[in-house]
Amino acid sequence: MTDDRAIFLSEREERLEHYRRDRALQDSARSFLGETLRARYSYQFDWLGLPIIQYPQDMAALQEIIWSTRPDLIIETGIARGGSLVFSASMLALLDLADAAAEGRVLDPRRPGRTVLGVDIDIRPHNRVAIEAHPLSARIRMIEGSSIADDVVARARELAAEHARVMVCLDSSHTHDHVMAELMAYAPLVGVGAYCVVLDTVIEDLPEATFPGRPWGRGNSPKSAVHAFLADHPEFEIDTSIPDKLLSTVAPDGYLRRLS
Repeated sequence: MTDDRAIFLSEREERLEHYRRDRALQDSARSFLGETLRARYSYQFDWLGLPIIQYPQDMAALQEIIWSTRPDLIIETGIARGGSLVFSASMLALLDLADAAAEGRVLDPRRPGRTVLGVDIDIRPHNRVAIEAHPLSARIRMIEGSSIADDVVARARELAAEHARVMVCLDSSHTHDHVMAELMAYAPLVGVGAYCVVLDTVIEDLPEATFPGRPWGRGNSPKSAVHAFLADHPEFEIDTSIPDKLLSTVAPDGYLRRLS
């Protein structure tokens, strides 16, 4: 049978170029995103039993990134109901399983494996109980406190120093100043070729009335922080191929890849 993988990948690239030029397709995707944000669509999904509060499109992109870049520590700011931590833990468990299979060994559950660290200013007791009761809890560590507090950042850096390859996902307070502070604190921990993912950059692209009573909005958002950060940090670039293929994402300009 003919190996058609090269043709398959080439066709993917052709479709991606078509997506970039197809204004009607992009308009439809923006309409879908706007309507589903209004309907709180992202609140409808679980990952392995816990609410994840993410778009399926971004979940697909994150698993591709984790599988291809193979981090051994993922740092997440913002825990909410724990589904995202479990998502990361499950992907890291699969990486450990794949490594064991490739090396011809049985995975030892007692052997320290890849880990996810979650940071949140308020880990509610019922959410902590659900996370700690999950079968993947041994891979999950949590810190309660502001993600930009000196002591919290210091503890995250200590853990990062024990790991060779770090990925970061920022999804806590969405104001410009807070996200900028998170980027300054956590982006340096990301290894070359790995990603710092800034979620909810889409806030910058939405009408002001979308977030009544919230301290963030246009000009004061994760995306405004990303652009300000990148102006002084050429070691990172926006991976535009990810939102281009997702079409609907809460993280336009938010998938940052470290170059050097």
